[in-house]
Amino acid sequence: MAFELKMTEQQAVDGLRKLYGTEFTTADVRAFSAMNGIGYGTVSKKIKKYKVGKGKWNLEVTTEAVENIEKSFSSPAVEPSVEQSLVPEKDNTFIKFGNFPDVRNIIKSKLFYPTFITGLSGNGKTMGVEQACAQLGRELVRVNITIETDEDDLIGGFRLLDGATVWHNGPVIEALERGAVLLLDEIDLASNKILCLQSILEGKGVFLKKIGRFVKPSAGFNVIATANTKGKGSEDGRFIGTNVLNEAFLERFPVTFEQDYPGPASEQKILMNVSEVVGVNDPKFCQRLCDWSDIIRKTFYDGGVEDVISTRRLVHIIRAYSIFGKKEKAIQVCINRFDDETKQSFLELYDKVDADFELTVDKEEN
Repeated sequence: MAFELKMTEQQAVDGLRKLYGTEFTTADVRAFSAMNGIGYGTVSKKIKKYKVGKGKWNLEVTTEAVENIEKSFSSPAVEPSVEQSLVPEKDNTFIKFGNFPDVRNIIKSKLFYPTFITGLSGNGKTMGVEQACAQLGRELVRVNITIETDEDDLIGGFRLLDGATVWHNGPVIEALERGAVLLLDEIDLASNKILCLQSILEGKGVFLKKIGRFVKPSAGFNVIATANTKGKGSEDGRFIGTNVLNEAFLERFPVTFEQDYPGPASEQKILMNVSEVVGVNDPKFCQRLCDWSDIIRKTFYDGGVEDVISTRRLVHIIRAYSIFGKKEKAIQVCINRFDDETKQSFLELYDKVDADFELTVDKEEN
């Protein structure tokens, strides 16, 4: 890239960023100057406000910002707010299936290897990560992403504490410092504000601009993201609110696992485990629910229905059965969230696997 003898501040910043990223040294500036036929002094003056130390520049923070912080905030940062163990509890109803062994191996390795897990709603993406951490005794920091999630929510910010303004670490910094697994749940709901995690997804840590401190990842730190889409938006409109994620952001995830619903055998084991916990002893009902969900999913993939029954919803039905004592009512109340046409289709499909099932349920149950 060749410049004329005159160079604007923005040209200098863009050129240096392209070659060296956001952080560089005197040697880099001298090399850049020679490359473009411009004096070192000229270039260094253009980027003066980004100088953060002797022979060091950082394009993400200005000298003025650092000076203001040093003047305004003499109090120490708030200590990590979470003192207890963040290892998830083991769930006795959990059954491993699908990509679980691979996800577990990644977490077990303690290598930094960002992982993206995509799949339809309610198929155990989040639970699989939680239970892998539970089995391995690894700490997990879970962040539920929304369109409103910003840098302050993730990295941290200043908070009022006993009348004083002090820095409070966000969940990302908490995970970085603890060497924990950071779970970014529903990542495809995020806006471009999620790009504040770029350097973290490269395993380089993060510079806290507001307090002038660099946080390196501790051993074992990793990032796992879950989503209903692959970060390209929802073409069929099923997942309203999901966004198209920045390609450079997605490229920082080396692997993507496509999570399907468990097969009928695994799903039946899950329902049997839940049944035992809630005090329901009806193996035949569990089997019929699994046969039903399998038919619905095959019909969905063939375009026959517009929705599916998730594993999570089958668990809801078992729990409803334990509360209301009637299979018909349990199914009815748990599929009422669907539109009338879909609900009727589901009921008719269940009737095919359970000859004793009655399509209509009395509304007056006291």
